[in-house]
Amino acid sequence: MKTDDIASVKTYLLDLQDRICSALESQEPEARFLEERWERPEGGGGRTRVLANGEVFEQGGVNFSSVSGIHLPPSATEKRPELANRQFHAMGVSLVIHPKNPYVPTSHANVRFLIAEKAGEPTIWWFGGGFDLTPFYPFHEDVIYWHNTAQEACRPFGDEVYGTYKKWCDEYFFLTHRNETRGVGGLFFDDLNEWGFEKCFAFMQSVGNHYIDAYLPIVQKRKDTPYGEREREFQLYRRGRYVEFNLVYDRGTLFGLQSNGRTESILMSLPPVAHWRYNWHPEPGSPEAVLYEHYLQPQNWLGI
Repeated sequence: MKTDDIASVKTYLLDLQDRICSALESQEPEARFLEERWERPEGGGGRTRVLANGEVFEQGGVNFSSVSGIHLPPSATEKRPELANRQFHAMGVSLVIHPKNPYVPTSHANVRFLIAEKAGEPTIWWFGGGFDLTPFYPFHEDVIYWHNTAQEACRPFGDEVYGTYKKWCDEYFFLTHRNETRGVGGLFFDDLNEWGFEKCFAFMQSVGNHYIDAYLPIVQKRKDTPYGEREREFQLYRRGRYVEFNLVYDRGTLFGLQSNGRTESILMSLPPVAHWRYNWHPEPGSPEAVLYEHYLQPQNWLGI
């Protein structure tokens, strides 16, 4: 692995963080991201950017991190024991956006690059990432648009790529204890190195670059939709599912905590407010029931 290759990935990720923050700020009359730079004692650091109490986004975090360590944490080696006892360098951009209006979906994106090294053995590297959408009051045309954009990100890399990583996203963002998906999916990929560095890096860039293309038009279309207390309460209830997934299943959260990452940056993915209700179910035929009945199971949105 050439030093120039690693520097190229870092340069891209820092620029991606800048571009995403600028695009999201363009929807806010006044609120802006606040930046905090941090260092990790074991090696590396990052810059965390958080926007809070905006007119459109109740809270959003867009993080860049580049960290290194002596041993990969258990979340990285559980399914790949050959990575145990290897030094690592991990860098990426991770973001979660929690809108204020219940008609605007929550969104998540992540792109990352990891290197695992051990003296006397070949270097192992791979890319990962994706993006997914979590609506509260979904609109079919928005879901189709989101997946069409995901397909566009994948198209230059092979006809089968979207279907493969769309399926992986459905399987990954699934709350087994609730028997439902976290949202309507998107893309998820990991351990990507079989195409060679240049093509894998190009794919990671395509996914990162298409996130704003996928999300911003939905925000612009729905941010001024009128809503009341009922919609707000349902939004807060469904945010609880987001918390459950991130704290129980999410490998990125586990990786950050197990590698002694910066806790505030890792947990910025959680919403500022969420509610839980005991054994609650939506009223049949209600707008809230539509989400459960039509959107929280994997579907072939594009008819492929």
